[in-house]
Amino acid sequence: MTSTQTMRPRPPRRRQIRTFAIVWTIISVLMGACTFFAIYVAYGVINNPVNSVTDTSSVALPVATTPVQAAAVLPSNTPAPAQATVTPQPTTPTAEVTGEAVAAAQATASPTDEPTVMPTALPVDDRAFQVGIQVQYALDGSQEMQELWMGEVEKLSMKWYKQQVRWEDVEPEQGQYNWGLLDNAINTAAEHGIKVMTSIVTAPEWSREAGVDLSKHGPPADPQTYVNFVTTMVQRYPGKIHAIEVWNEQNLDREWTSVDGLSAANYVDLLRRTYTAVKDIDPGIIIISGALSPTGGWTEPDGRVSALDDFVYMDQLIQAGLLNYSDCVGAHHNGYNIGPSIAWDNVTNDPNATFRGPFDNAHHSWSFYSTLTTYAEKIRLAEGDQGLCVTEFGWPSTEDMDGSPEGFGFADDNTLEEQAEWTVEAMDLMEEWGTVWLAFVWNLNYGPQAGWDPSNDNVPYSIIGKDWNFRPVYDAIGQWELAHQERAGQ
Repeated sequence: MTSTQTMRPRPPRRRQIRTFAIVWTIISVLMGACTFFAIYVAYGVINNPVNSVTDTSSVALPVATTPVQAAAVLPSNTPAPAQATVTPQPTTPTAEVTGEAVAAAQATASPTDEPTVMPTALPVDDRAFQVGIQVQYALDGSQEMQELWMGEVEKLSMKWYKQQVRWEDVEPEQGQYNWGLLDNAINTAAEHGIKVMTSIVTAPEWSREAGVDLSKHGPPADPQTYVNFVTTMVQRYPGKIHAIEVWNEQNLDREWTSVDGLSAANYVDLLRRTYTAVKDIDPGIIIISGALSPTGGWTEPDGRVSALDDFVYMDQLIQAGLLNYSDCVGAHHNGYNIGPSIAWDNVTNDPNATFRGPFDNAHHSWSFYSTLTTYAEKIRLAEGDQGLCVTEFGWPSTEDMDGSPEGFGFADDNTLEEQAEWTVEAMDLMEEWGTVWLAFVWNLNYGPQAGWDPSNDNVPYSIIGKDWNFRPVYDAIGQWELAHQERAGQ
């Protein structure tokens, strides 16, 4: 017998397929809508019109940020430097912007990644010990020659040079200026990135006191005329003058012949007016008081004082207010025939020396060491915080010359090797003392500029020797400067 079995009905296969298709379609639509919405959000066009990109077809979004270079802070009155011309570079095709690129750009452009902009130190704020050199500008105004001189400063790795400015040559008639040589010198230094210290001296005849001896240099009758010249110069070279020495060796009447004699109070009045006027224009410029000549003083037979002992005169300057109107106190010491570490009262006799001053007539003015350490002590005792700016130092030698200038017989005692040795020793001492701010070697190029004339008293100090043979001191200075910058982490 055959048995009969009860069967449950099954859904037709076509119904299953249709149901699956409907569900898949719904899922696909939802996924597409979500994707579209995500892209819209990534481009920032939904509820954020401020940050929206209105035309992405021509905009390439960055995938990395480049730090912004810190800008130099200039005095408020100083014009911004001219923008350099940028040469266009070949353009790399921009890849298509994708959602991933947008997300990467937004991630790397976080506000927290903005660089910190630090101001550049002004000259007056950079109190590290620095060495420069005095350079005589190209006398014929040659750009090629001025480039040569600045090139030599660069080879010595120096960042400063001293330029003497003779007011009488630049403004021979009131209001009429001959800027050509100075333009060439200062603008060339700026192009080479070399800081400039100007020493401004010698009043023109039209500015001098009535009845004064015009055969010697001296101050103007009205100090304001000097101030006017200095400020005109500062405004002509904005950002290119970094320090100003106000006058030079005013304790000698050959530099300060005046109806009032060698007056420290009159000098400080000139310094005060100049300091105030320059700081009103550019407070970053270092104002240096005029360096004194190391001397024991001298009184002429007629009773006229033609030189004041520099220690005595320094005391008078401080009493007259010198430290209120200077960032740095000027000093000179062009060495004789003893080394820089020898105190005036501790000189060992050299029986071979033809110049006997330091050995037979002990006095502080012979000694580099005694002069600078005493100046620094006087400033300290007066509760000043100024450093010294040694605007001239060096040792002469006539070893490679045909004779020596009158009155400079001590140069005959110094060999070229001693010139090199003592110059480097002096730089070591000044760095070690911590009381010297700026120091300028005397000098780079007065030898070739004077044709190595043996009667010119600047020539024995020149570090460029006869017939363009660079003296040993040249290489010694360059090597010292590189070592100094390494020690300073520059």
